[in-house]
Amino acid sequence: MNGLFTPLRLRDVELRNRLGLPAMSTYQAAPGNLPDPRWHLPHYQTRSVGMGLVVVEATAVAPEGLATPDDLGLWNEDQAAALAEVAEVIAAQGAVPALQLSHAGRKASRSRPWGARADAPLTETDGGWTCRAPSALAFADGYRDPAPMTRQQIEETTGQFAQAAARAVTAGFRAVELHAGHGRLLHSFLSPIANRREDTYGGGFTGRTRMLRQTVRAVRTALPDALPLLVRLSCRDFQPGGWSLEDTLRLVPLLATDGADLIDCTSGGIARPETRPTGPCWQARYAAAVRRRTGIPTAAVGKITTLYQARSLLADGACDLVLIGRQLLIDPMLPARSAPGLAPAPYQRALATAAARGDGHLPPEL
Repeated sequence: MNGLFTPLRLRDVELRNRLGLPAMSTYQAAPGNLPDPRWHLPHYQTRSVGMGLVVVEATAVAPEGLATPDDLGLWNEDQAAALAEVAEVIAAQGAVPALQLSHAGRKASRSRPWGARADAPLTETDGGWTCRAPSALAFADGYRDPAPMTRQQIEETTGQFAQAAARAVTAGFRAVELHAGHGRLLHSFLSPIANRREDTYGGGFTGRTRMLRQTVRAVRTALPDALPLLVRLSCRDFQPGGWSLEDTLRLVPLLATDGADLIDCTSGGIARPETRPTGPCWQARYAAAVRRRTGIPTAAVGKITTLYQARSLLADGACDLVLIGRQLLIDPMLPARSAPGLAPAPYQRALATAAARGDGHLPPEL
C-alpha cells in the first residue's frame, strides 16, 4: 500500500510524497507569452508547499499552438529564461517542478474563459490565427474549420515539442508532461471524432496514434535519461464513435515502450457539446483501469478535494500519484496541515497546532 507521504520514484527523480498539482491554465501570461512574475511566481510558490509534484500550466510549443493569447509559450530563449524563475520557486519549496507542453490544435485562437466574450473563438479582426488539426473539422459551432496539417507540418510540430522539452530542462524543470487530452492537438489525432485522415496519420488505430507516439519518442530523446516523461491522456471521449477506454488500454503499453513513465488519466474534451458524468473522484476509475490492466504508473485527477479521498485511492491501488487541482487553488495549505514538517519553518508551529486539533484533515503521522 502506498501512503500519501511515501516517496514516488520516476526514473532518477524522487517525489517526496504522492500529491501533485495538475496543470491548470491561468491565462495570465505577460506580453511575449512569458510568465508574469507578479502572478506566476507567488501562484506556484504558494501551491508548492507540501507537494511532491507541481505541473506548470499548459505551455504552447509554437505560436499557433496557443489556446489563447494569454497562454504561456516555450519556443524561444526569453520564455525559457522567464520560466526558469517559476521552476526555481517550486523547487525552493521542496516540490519537483514539471512543465506541461501543449499544442491547442483546433481549440486554438480563442479568448480566455472570462470577460465580455468568454471562451469564444477569435476572428482575424480580434487578433485570431489559423488553427491546425488533423482534419478540417471545427471543434464546435461558431469555430472556424481548422487547416488540415501536412506531413511536413506534423513533423515540424513533433520537433517543436522536442525543442520545448530541451528548453524546459535547461530552465530547471525536472519532468515534462505532454498534453494529449481535452481536445488538444495530440488528442485530436487519436480520436475518430476529429481525425478523418486517410494517410498514415489517420484511418485505424495505428495511424491515429502515430503522431502521439512519434512525439513521445522525440521528447524522450530530447530529455536526459534521468528525467521522467508524463503523458496526460483523455482516456475516453464522451461522443459516439470516439476514442474509448479500450483504445487507451491498448495504447498505454506502446507509450511506455516509446518512453512514457506515467499516464495522467483524464477524459473528454474532444468536441462540444459534451455531457460528462461527475462526482467525487469520478475520473479515478480511468487511472485504476490503466494501472491494473497495464502495470504502468498512473495519476488520478478529477474532483479529488480531501486527503482522505487521496489516501483511499492510493490504498486501493487505483493510482501511484494523486493530483489535486481546484481545491489547492482555494486551500494551498491542505497538504501541510496534515504534514506540518513539509511547510516552511515560519509556518510549522501554527500548522502543527491545527493538525493536532484535527481541523478535518489527516493527522501528521498519516
